[in-house]
Amino acid sequence: MGEDQAFGVSSAAVPQGGSKCFDDDGRLKRTGTVWTASAHIITAVIGSGVLSLAWATAQLGWVAGPAVMFLFSMVTYYTSILLSACYRSGDPVSGKRNYTYMDAVQANLGGLNVKLCGLVQYLNLFGVAIGYTIASAISMMAIKRSNCFHASGGKDPCQINSNPYMIAFGIIQIIFSQIPDFDQLWWLSIVAAVMSFTYSTIGLGLGIAQVAGNGKVRGSLTGISVGTVTQTQKVWRSFQALGDIAFAYSYSIILIEIQDTLRSPPSEAKTMKKATLVSVSVTTLFYMLCGCAGYAAFGDLSPGNLLTGFGFYNPYWLLDIANAAIVIHLVGAYQVYCQPLYAFFEKYASEKFPDSKFITKEIEIPIPGIRPYRLNLFRLVWRTVFVIVTTVISMLLPFFNDVVGLLGALGFWPLTVYFPVEMYIAQKKIPKWSSKWLCLQILSVACLIISIAAAAGSVAGVVLDLKTYKPFSTSF
Repeated sequence: MGEDQAFGVSSAAVPQGGSKCFDDDGRLKRTGTVWTASAHIITAVIGSGVLSLAWATAQLGWVAGPAVMFLFSMVTYYTSILLSACYRSGDPVSGKRNYTYMDAVQANLGGLNVKLCGLVQYLNLFGVAIGYTIASAISMMAIKRSNCFHASGGKDPCQINSNPYMIAFGIIQIIFSQIPDFDQLWWLSIVAAVMSFTYSTIGLGLGIAQVAGNGKVRGSLTGISVGTVTQTQKVWRSFQALGDIAFAYSYSIILIEIQDTLRSPPSEAKTMKKATLVSVSVTTLFYMLCGCAGYAAFGDLSPGNLLTGFGFYNPYWLLDIANAAIVIHLVGAYQVYCQPLYAFFEKYASEKFPDSKFITKEIEIPIPGIRPYRLNLFRLVWRTVFVIVTTVISMLLPFFNDVVGLLGALGFWPLTVYFPVEMYIAQKKIPKWSSKWLCLQILSVACLIISIAAAAGSVAGVVLDLKTYKPFSTSF
């Protein structure tokens, strides 16, 4: 499967024959627009990260919380524009295309950087799959718990084991993962984007209603007070909050793959600049509203996951709708993130073993009414094993907040800042020690320090969780 297909290059819409049907690289004409790219980005970005923002704001307070969110949005926007300029090598309109993030690093930096980028990118995508499995299980359990609470009038503590829900999510992903090309799943990004707005809006509405019910805005300028937590905890939790916010903005790991679906003219970099502005503006607005509404409603007691932390019990049917929307969204987001990983591994295997029938042979299975399904045995086995492994790890490590913070910290600096900055410097031949070079390096070092602090905070959180943890027996 070509990487350009991982994100919805609509081949069905393109008639065969004639040069009008093909792009300058001989592949089918790309059909993506500002709006499809924005939908892909919003699907990837407004993930489960939005639900931990009330907790993150509570650690930082009314001043630092929104300021850090705004700062991360500016950094993400700026570095995404630097990265989108690296889609083509040389001429921005007719230069050689780089189909993946790794291709872009290879073309601009080369050497050890490529291996490092691949390792960090694909490890991060693997981590995202685990994070999303945990998040979906928590939302499915929240539906069960809110109904149980409602039925028992709040008397039953309703302890539920998370394993069956993670297994159910895994089974759904095994089925969706067999769809060979993401161009047949373009609708999934649209559905997922709609779902993310649904649950974010419900979270926002419930937060505002809670504030109205309290009759006051909770929270303080400096965040959670020492006394509620110790001084050391306050520091670690503030660091972890930085990781949570960084994770809430991380989509650069799939930016080049999304850009490779765009039609031209205008140049892909121009379209991507508009799509980035649209999507980062929309997500920042949503994040500010959701994070601040949650903190205003609960103050120091803001839960780690706004819709499942049981800050809200009623109206229970509305919570059920919101959590169902999260699960549907995460089914789509899991695929959006895993498709580049699948494509990379399958391409590597077919290049390594070109004569293997197991890897290359496709069996056509006729399906009435639509085109035949191409079954590939290697794809069937490898993708199924991948989903099973992520599900088992999720059952072993179900600490959502700390896992989210750690992923954000590990992926944020190298993929969102370091590689885009270094590639931009190499491509534009910016001289060392010039003012522009210095500014870019200062940005990179500042983000590295934030990443290290956030990773340390998340590791401290995981260590605390492990003290009270038994494998495969987690209940909420």
